[in-house]
Amino acid sequence: MRWSVRGRTAKEYLMSTTKDNLVAWLRDAHAMEEQAETMLKAQYERIENYPDLKARIGEHLEETRQQAKSLESCLNRIGGGSSTIKDMAGKVTAFGQSLGGLFVSDEIVKGSLASYTFEHFEIASYRILIAAAEFAGDQQTRAVCEGILKEEIAMAKWLEDNLPVVTEAYLKRAEAEVTAKR
Repeated sequence: MRWSVRGRTAKEYLMSTTKDNLVAWLRDAHAMEEQAETMLKAQYERIENYPDLKARIGEHLEETRQQAKSLESCLNRIGGGSSTIKDMAGKVTAFGQSLGGLFVSDEIVKGSLASYTFEHFEIASYRILIAAAEFAGDQQTRAVCEGILKEEIAMAKWLEDNLPVVTEAYLKRAEAEVTAKR
């Protein structure tokens, strides 16, 4: 006797569930990149006194825009499409986070901390997507996610290496009583 659920064999059901999960997680990742774009853009526009950080944020902003497009292509290829609701929720969240920086004196330090934390969230998300794509046999999605993962790791490493530099620059500016916030 063959086991079935809703008229599908166990293998068909499992693969459907795998694809459903992959699509849902790709939608989450797309929304995450939309959120990242909003946060990075706000941060980039406000940075005034930290040229190296501003340049790297600008570089990663462009990477992030391309990442969102790549994820949307994966979703379109496998029949998922992005989620307007998730994308909007991510943008609203990012907008709220960017407003929070307006009311703290150490915005540049807290923004760097938030960026470092967010990069690691993204790294974990792409590792999950790579495993899911591999399990689903979707090598194109896996390759896209591996490329994005490399960029996220590079950004996290840059932030890790530069957190002390940004912090010291902030503290020097604060002690000199010049605009240190951004």
